[in-house]
Amino acid sequence: MNEPARSLKSLTLSIAAAERDTGLTKDTLRVWERRYGFPRPDRDGGGERAYPLEQVEKLRVVKRLMDAGHRPGRLVSMPIEELVRLSESTGDAPRRSAGSGPLLDLKACLALMRSHDVDALRRQLLQTQMRMGLARFVIEVVMPLNTMVGDAWMRGQMEIFEEHAYIECLHGLLRQALAGLPEAAPLDRPRVLLTTLPGEPHGLGLLLAQALLALEGARVVSLGVQTPVWDISLAAAAHRSDIVALGFTGCMNPNQVVDGLSELRSKLPPAVELWVGGSAPVLHRRTVDGVMAFSSLEDIRPQIERWRHGSG
Repeated sequence: MNEPARSLKSLTLSIAAAERDTGLTKDTLRVWERRYGFPRPDRDGGGERAYPLEQVEKLRVVKRLMDAGHRPGRLVSMPIEELVRLSESTGDAPRRSAGSGPLLDLKACLALMRSHDVDALRRQLLQTQMRMGLARFVIEVVMPLNTMVGDAWMRGQMEIFEEHAYIECLHGLLRQALAGLPEAAPLDRPRVLLTTLPGEPHGLGLLLAQALLALEGARVVSLGVQTPVWDISLAAAAHRSDIVALGFTGCMNPNQVVDGLSELRSKLPPAVELWVGGSAPVLHRRTVDGVMAFSSLEDIRPQIERWRHGSG
């Protein structure tokens, strides 16, 4: 009867799985092992690194705190309890949306995710989106709710499948909202190409950006995620794009981000603007010439206005 509990405790992840689960690269995990003595992976039958789940959980918290500006050398030596307390003081406090009418309780949305009531969650989000309008819904509900979900996952308060169910629910709701918007005219500008670089598999940010861009009257073409640099440049030419916009969540190696942006910038015509946004700290710590890094999706509207003013 105790077998499931025993087997769960003995579960380990390969280095590739630990990389995917934590957002820390394999090279980073190996360097930390040598430099800091953590993580301390076991070895499987083939001699490959095998990371116990409790170490992976700590690595998740460390990664989240690094994204908030903390340095890894101090973090990896701290016990998990201290890391969680630090993350709770660092993260955004749960908020309610500021929309008119009944307020959406974001904590209640989180409870619906944990109770696996996806239908009720979808109804709550859809009703709020219809009441607030798409732009305010994205900025005042989805953005803080995404932060709460990320924090809950980092602290071990949410399973990956629960987060995935929420993201799929949100994808469906946003696509439905986008389908209801007036279609952009062929001559509408700016023409914006959306995608991510290879190694960045997360596309929710692209969908949020697409919603706000469409509301501003931009003509948007989305390639989805993980488009090779050369293909992005080909697509920009084929669609006569004025702007190429990329999203980053922090799961890529910072050097890959900088190198990829430098290469893409060199392949795009000077008149085509290159915009980047997302939670990856490298976007603001290591700027690339000719690349505009956004701090928030709220930057989209003023930058569209700036582009139109400069092109008028």
